Amino acid sequence: MLYQIYETQRSMMEPFADLAEVAAKLYNNPALPLAQMPLAQRVAAGYDLMHRLGKDYEKPVFGITTADVDGVDVAIFERIEIDKPFCELRRFKRFTDDSATLGKLKGQPVVLIVAPLSGHYATLLRDTVRTMLKDHKVYITDWKNARLVPLSEGEFHLDDYVNYVQEFIRYLQKNYGNCHVMSVCQPTVPVLAAVSLMASRGETTPLSMTMMGGPIDASKSPTAVNNLATQRSHSWFENNVIYRVPSNFPGAGRRVYPGFLQHTGFVAMNPDRHATSHYDYFKDLIKGDDASAEAHRKFYDEYNAVLDMDADYYLETIETVFQDFKLVNGTWDVKNEAGKVERVRPEDIATTGLLTVEGELDDISGSGQTAAAHDLCTSIPKTHQMHYEAKGAGHYGIFSGRRWREMVYPVVKTFILAHQPKAAAPDTAPAAVAPPAERPARQSAVVVKPVAKKATPKVAAKPVVKAAVKAVAASKTASKPVVKAAAKGKAPAA
Repeated sequence: MLYQIYETQRSMMEPFADLAEVAAKLYNNPALPLAQMPLAQRVAAGYDLMHRLGKDYEKPVFGITTADVDGVDVAIFERIEIDKPFCELRRFKRFTDDSATLGKLKGQPVVLIVAPLSGHYATLLRDTVRTMLKDHKVYITDWKNARLVPLSEGEFHLDDYVNYVQEFIRYLQKNYGNCHVMSVCQPTVPVLAAVSLMASRGETTPLSMTMMGGPIDASKSPTAVNNLATQRSHSWFENNVIYRVPSNFPGAGRRVYPGFLQHTGFVAMNPDRHATSHYDYFKDLIKGDDASAEAHRKFYDEYNAVLDMDADYYLETIETVFQDFKLVNGTWDVKNEAGKVERVRPEDIATTGLLTVEGELDDISGSGQTAAAHDLCTSIPKTHQMHYEAKGAGHYGIFSGRRWREMVYPVVKTFILAHQPKAAAPDTAPAAVAPPAERPARQSAVVVKPVAKKATPKVAAKPVVKAAVKAVAASKTASKPVVKAAAKGKAPAA
């Protein structure tokens, strides 16, 4: 009933939000008489703020049209490779007419970025994708809003999430020979489960796993998010945050955790900060500071756009990850596509490199929660494990913004290159040299699992990234890894 009440209120307010937008333009257009009135700019700013507070925020677009590859702008074309009921596998295909650049593109690693299904759309990782496109072939999981999925498509469980990830990995392995996988926040748990199950069956696993700011072991350094899950029972969540989609959406009748409740929770965590931000936006409009005002709009266009999550998936995630800690306790069973129940055994992973990344100031995934993956993946050689902690970075800072680009990404890039085989993938092009890895910023700090000193390659002068990876052990005298890729033929895109 609450969902219906909210939608009714939103529908009633929508015309007024549109009128506020029109009024703001009337008072802000110098060609119109209203703009010449005293305090016109303040009135326009007030109407603009009313519009921003009352409007409905739709799913944003990635909007990535070009990428810089060694000083050359390459065109980016988005396309859907696999369309599942609850998710799309989206590819960012790169095009260029420059033959030298094309050779580099064709030899670069393939990376599957698994975006979080935890409230916001995959576009939250726009900066992650844009940066990765410089040196990688990028695919991303673009999760659908559950209220737009008809009941005829069935339910969506945490097991289905794990199976989706496995299907996407197999698809990339089929097309490229193998791939790398990167998970950000919530998907670290199902991604580790997916790779574990593949390893247990004897399937080929990804070349490397990069896990960033995720609750592998939510019992370590619990945050406010973790505490809420442990303080409330499973029945409390089911009775208080689960509602059915109203009849005006394709998914009418589906049980979901509504996006508007999630957004309310996000704002409630820092209400003063949001109030101050909106007031600053109002003052920027009065002053004519268009740059600051536009930055505010871009942030809240993303922040206020939320999606509904299927109730089964949400409740099972709360129980499995935050209440029973089934992954770290070794009690997690997953039902595969054929209906067979399999036990998740991370200790079966042996041939996949493991990089974990945490932010020093992360208040969503506490310190040590992501690094716990190393304690579970006991069969991965220590020389293929690495943990990195970004100094001064919060949760979002490890995958978006300056610290991601200058501190975290160089480490991620180097680790992936270290686990990229020298032999080219089936569709790669002529021999090409991958761009050298950037040096991590001085502010970064690295915490590394115990590794033999003789296998430690140099990545930066200060601080030294103590990652011991066999593939780059030979590069002790140089911090710029070089990967040569053999080619079978040229293609116009990568």
